[in-house]
Amino acid sequence: MANLSEPSSSLSFTSPSYISNGSMSHNYPTPLAFEAGSTSSPEVVSLTKLSTNLGQLLNDFSPDYSDADIVVEGVSVGVHRCILAARSKFFHELFKREKGTSEKEGKPTYCMTQLIPYTKVGYEAFLIFLSYLYTGQLKSYPVDVSTCVDNVCPHDACRPAINFSVELMYASSIFQVPELVSVFQRRLVNFVEKAQVEDVIPILLVSFHCQANQLLDQCVDRIARSNLNSISIEKELPYEVAESIELLRKKSLSDGEQDTTLDPLREKRIKRILKALDSDDVELVKLLLTESEITLDDANALHYAAAYCDHKVVTEVLSLDLANLRLPNARGYTVLHIAAMRKQPEIIVSLLEKGASASDLTFDGQSAVNICRRLTRPKDYHAKIERGQESNKDRICINVLETEMRRNPMAGDNSDTFKAMSDDLHMKLLYLENRVAFARLLFPAEAKLAMGNAHAETTSEFAGISAARGSSGNLREVDLNETPVGQKKRLQTRMEALMKTVETGRRYFPNCSEVIDKFMDDDFLDLFDLERGTPDEQGIRRTRYMELKEDIHKAFDKDKAEKNYVLSSASSTTCPKGPLSKRPRKL
Repeated sequence: MANLSEPSSSLSFTSPSYISNGSMSHNYPTPLAFEAGSTSSPEVVSLTKLSTNLGQLLNDFSPDYSDADIVVEGVSVGVHRCILAARSKFFHELFKREKGTSEKEGKPTYCMTQLIPYTKVGYEAFLIFLSYLYTGQLKSYPVDVSTCVDNVCPHDACRPAINFSVELMYASSIFQVPELVSVFQRRLVNFVEKAQVEDVIPILLVSFHCQANQLLDQCVDRIARSNLNSISIEKELPYEVAESIELLRKKSLSDGEQDTTLDPLREKRIKRILKALDSDDVELVKLLLTESEITLDDANALHYAAAYCDHKVVTEVLSLDLANLRLPNARGYTVLHIAAMRKQPEIIVSLLEKGASASDLTFDGQSAVNICRRLTRPKDYHAKIERGQESNKDRICINVLETEMRRNPMAGDNSDTFKAMSDDLHMKLLYLENRVAFARLLFPAEAKLAMGNAHAETTSEFAGISAARGSSGNLREVDLNETPVGQKKRLQTRMEALMKTVETGRRYFPNCSEVIDKFMDDDFLDLFDLERGTPDEQGIRRTRYMELKEDIHKAFDKDKAEKNYVLSSASSTTCPKGPLSKRPRKL
């Protein structure tokens, strides 16, 4: 792939002519190009040296000579306004007009999200763009943000590779560096025919906003020739672009191609069903299904919900039990494939719980986990997560689907510890409450997903017997009018929700569950009271705490070696480095 393997290209070192005698010209001069291999000319040598020296301003931050900051994705990037103003008409006008939104150490600060109107320009893309402004040379793309985590992907048309070039073209257009716009437009042209048609959409959108008409025409032609349905086109593209695609398709029909469109009345009824989904009105969907011969499968309504609707709507449609979860749409995608493209773990888990198959393949042989991998950047997949911090959704989706692919359907989900528990309802509830609370402390994103799938948030937390016998403060939380039958029903509902939470965790996050098993089986609650007791007791407790941490690290290393599974030790977090500030409820 050219944008990864090619060396840094010496494109040009442009000196804009709009800063001349205090007046501004809107025309850029022809770029003065210099080739790295040509060293005979003193001018080339001087320009190369100048480029290298200016580049040091970006690479050497001690001392920091920058006189302004631009905040990109929460990171402050020091810039030199004189260089940016000389190289970009946008920045020349910006620095004349505005002094920045805030002051940091005497420097004005600008926020990237306020400089660009339509989409985002990420931190790494901005550094590549900034390097070109300083040096006149275009650096190679960073691999961790311009490739995906699929080991067999050539990265010549996967979504991260496309997105990175899209960001750079957008930055070059908005910040008015026309020679760079041409470079990235040529790169994006190479993606149009290679990429999946869904991945052509971001290329089309950037060409539309940047008024790159030649690239826009190629994207429109590619989508018009594809079998991407008209509903998705209308949903995701600007109205005038969708109209152009529709006209091209009609022209193709007049030239003799086969008409694959629906009967107009049937198409109108399908759109009504999908519009009801857009309004989150599943009751109206049921009514429309009853009044017509259209089924959920005819409308690909579950595919649509998985692509565009809230998780709650997807769950309600699933509860109708009227859709075939393994039905491929015209492009060969099942509902799970669509959910994988959207990268929403809650929807993926709901589909798997209802019987969707993670091993189903698209027409071109892609599984749901393959789709997720080709959408995920190494930077996100391998991001270090601190204790208690939520995991990246992309990584959770891959984790869930990989685990499902490996899972033995006949294996039981209940732990030996829980099977050995007393049949007493209160003891079971206390165990489950502590287990889930502990999971929420160490693995917040995974616990949230498991609890959401089990609807545990809709049940009342079990406070234990002590709440009813304790202080008056606790008594205020007790419903004195609740009957014994009502109380038992409420507690059973809570227990079922917690059991499903634990089962979901065991199914999709086995490494996390193994960690929690280890702590639960070792009277973990006592270990966290490291300051309680005599000095000797505290020393013993601290020693055992460290041993337990070491045992868990060894278990993770062994698990990774056996399964060759690189997702992460502890799936989303590291083990705690000290006593937890918030502890699960004591038994």
